[in-house]
Amino acid sequence: MSYVGPVSGPEQQHSDQRPGTTTVPGQDPRVQWVVSLAVIAVGALTIRPMGFTGQGLAVAALFVVNAASLLARRLPEHRVSPRRALVWLALAVLAAAALLAVGDSGTGFLFPFFVAGHIGFRLPTRRALLLAGASGLLCAAVLWLRPGDSGLTWVFGLATAAPVVIGIVNRSQRQSVRSALEAAEAAERAARAEARTAVLTERGRIARDVHDVLAHSLAGINMQLELVDALIDTGDLERVREANGKAHSLVKESLKQAQWTVHALREDALPLLESLTAMVDSSGHRDALSVTGEVRDVPAKTAQSLLRIAQEALTNAARHAPGGEVDVRLAFADASTTLTVRNGPATRGAPGPGGSGMGLIGMRERVALLSGTVTAGPVTEGPYAGGWQVEAVIPG
Repeated sequence: MSYVGPVSGPEQQHSDQRPGTTTVPGQDPRVQWVVSLAVIAVGALTIRPMGFTGQGLAVAALFVVNAASLLARRLPEHRVSPRRALVWLALAVLAAAALLAVGDSGTGFLFPFFVAGHIGFRLPTRRALLLAGASGLLCAAVLWLRPGDSGLTWVFGLATAAPVVIGIVNRSQRQSVRSALEAAEAAERAARAEARTAVLTERGRIARDVHDVLAHSLAGINMQLELVDALIDTGDLERVREANGKAHSLVKESLKQAQWTVHALREDALPLLESLTAMVDSSGHRDALSVTGEVRDVPAKTAQSLLRIAQEALTNAARHAPGGEVDVRLAFADASTTLTVRNGPATRGAPGPGGSGMGLIGMRERVALLSGTVTAGPVTEGPYAGGWQVEAVIPG
């Protein structure tokens, strides 16, 4: 007689605690109910004597107790404490042995078989082996002492303890699957957290790129248009045309910057030296760029960050120090790439509005992602004294 144990999959255990959890394929709880009811039905038809008086009443009462203990296997673990489970299964062992002792014939031996299997599933291994062993010895003693049976029946009684091994194996499989599911759930939570972090990082990068493009373009265009408004009242049409032409140039430059941003968002490689040269020239400071060290290709993210930092620094120079000289230096070393942008003091009043303060924050965020450093502060000596300097160093 094979033992069909209770559902051993962790999903069934979880389904008792969490609605909506599916069961393990091949371990449908409906099958377990069918098996339990079949054992009870066969016992009702075969176990004799069964009646309302004398020995028949005792057999009927013990049969009801055994049937109840068999159906109780379906109780979820979280609803039965370990101590109560031990008491319940010990009483089930006594009831099964008593049914064997009182009954004359039938399939009463099935009850100790199923009880032993569930002992292995429900209890820790040591307790399960002890209780199942006691059950086998008790059943063997009952069958040995029962009159009219052959001498081999006690061996059959001992065998009723064997299904405990199947129960222990089922419990171990359930615990293994549960551990695997918990590990998978933990990995899924970690993956979701990592994906969310990546999304937030990407959103921050896009925000910095949009800010850099808008700040550089709109600030320059705004200054030229304000200059046009101021010159219209003077009637100096030549300077009005000049300022208007610069505004048009800045619009074209804005389109170019938008293209750079799109390339950066797509992580296309940007030519650092060529792009930086074009950026410096378009800002109105031709020949302001100097390069030292052996020119080499740098990673796309490094090039992107250096270009955005240069863009922000040139924008700030135009906004806060209009007319001041600008010096841009790009230095290639063996272990790093350094960009330095400095400007002299303003030679005329700045017509543009104050900055948002996000530019320097954006610079630091960019360089921090590449394990680099950014320093910014006033220039206190040299030809650019009274101006401002930004220096970014990115390793690699």
